[in-house]
Amino acid sequence: MDLSAVDLSPVPDTGTAADAYANTVEAAQQAERLGYTRFWVAEHHGRASRLAGTTPEVLLGRLAGATDSIRLGSGAVLLNNYSPFKIAELFGALDGLAPGRIDAGLGRANASPAVDRALGTDRHIKDPDGDQRERVEAVVNHLYDEFPDGHAYDDLNIPRSGEGPAVPWVLGSSPSSAAIAGELGLRYCFAAFIRPGFAARAFEEYRERFRPSPLSGGVEEPEAMLAVNAVCAETDEAAARLRSVAEAIYRRMQRGTLDATPSVEEAIEELGGVPEPTPTRLSDGEWPRSISGSPETLSGLLGQLADRVGVEEVMIQHSVPDHEDALRSHELLADAVGLAGRSE
Repeated sequence: MDLSAVDLSPVPDTGTAADAYANTVEAAQQAERLGYTRFWVAEHHGRASRLAGTTPEVLLGRLAGATDSIRLGSGAVLLNNYSPFKIAELFGALDGLAPGRIDAGLGRANASPAVDRALGTDRHIKDPDGDQRERVEAVVNHLYDEFPDGHAYDDLNIPRSGEGPAVPWVLGSSPSSAAIAGELGLRYCFAAFIRPGFAARAFEEYRERFRPSPLSGGVEEPEAMLAVNAVCAETDEAAARLRSVAEAIYRRMQRGTLDATPSVEEAIEELGGVPEPTPTRLSDGEWPRSISGSPETLSGLLGQLADRVGVEEVMIQHSVPDHEDALRSHELLADAVGLAGRSE
């Protein structure tokens, strides 16, 4: 199994965005040493006091200079907020900074009404799926310079490294995003930590709708990845303590209160106790929003979930507030699945 990681740049308790970004750089460098396939950074708006990952295109430029070989990408850049040409220019520049190792993860999401107004995002599109499909296709055409002669954009070009362009991925948490990826013949990543119950259906939709891509950035056969919220520690019980933060955050989201990330102790108190360890074997059809365990337990769980949807790569997301705990989790996971890390 291949492992990758997506980082939200959480702001440490009593820390600042500078601390969050420094931690993200360290996490990317560690992932490269451990043999992770790719390291992505996210785009969230209106929550900068707890998540500093607002502009993946800026952070990726920093990561390009801090790493040598690991693939870097966005998980995701939100296309509904920007023009496809500008996104293609950004990823063209990133490819120039890290030639041949940039992933353009393309998604969509609405934030609060205030955030959407500030970004100039239209919340009321008659056909959002059709609009997103057109935007994704336009980004790919700009990236690969594939607008036909006579098209309004056929004379536009973007920065290039000669080893790229950036590789496009469609990201989402619903069958509609899977359909877009399949119809365009692009790679697909499903965010199971957002809507785990849609996972099986989304991958079925992706494969049913898949057509070999006429786009240069596409693939001939389905290529997909599963993203899960997972945390690893030396024992199942220790990992369950760390998972309490993800469980508490989800409860806060349901209540509409996302003011701060709780500590492990605060999360346990809020939940009324430490969550039960994730079982070593999930029931058929069971898709937890987050999982935890020892290296042996998590290796088995990740393999089980990957087998269910027929993928060979899993991307790890976490909600661990302590940076050292987060690094240790990634280290234990790499060990558990046998990643071939780089020697020092």
